[in-house]
Amino acid sequence: MKQSGTLYFVCGKMGAGKSTKSQQLAIDNNAVLLSEDEWLSSLYPDQIATFEDYLKYSAQIKPLVKKHIQNILSVGTDVVMDFPANTQKLRKWFLDLASEVHANHQLIYLNLSNEQCLLQIAQRRNEQPERAAFDTEEVFNHVTKFFEAPVASEGLTIVEFNGKES
Repeated sequence: MKQSGTLYFVCGKMGAGKSTKSQQLAIDNNAVLLSEDEWLSSLYPDQIATFEDYLKYSAQIKPLVKKHIQNILSVGTDVVMDFPANTQKLRKWFLDLASEVHANHQLIYLNLSNEQCLLQIAQRRNEQPERAAFDTEEVFNHVTKFFEAPVASEGLTIVEFNGKES
């Protein structure tokens, strides 16, 4: 019987570097990278203007994405999901996704301070001006209210980075 692939997913506050870390994980593990931002912008162009819009459309794509990822994992290919795993409910979705097809998983936790995240958001605004309307301290503060750090009782394989690693 062929071994299932490993599912990698990332947790961290807005601006922690989840997309950058996901891209590097995909390269390092020769894995398929799936980006929520890419799926959402392709399926719902110009329809996501608020955090509530994001939550609505993100929930809509999850059933399709889940089956797609499980098919990839089932043939032994590793998958990196650049989708935020920032609440216990979301992390349970990832864990179920992997366990239903007997795949291993790894949660990458980017444990950065609010100050580190805000500095990276400011840098991202300069590098990607099209994100300036969403990448603000106000949005960061709003989104961070929902963030839940992972805990051992969730049954996850957690690898933590605190921003001092390269």
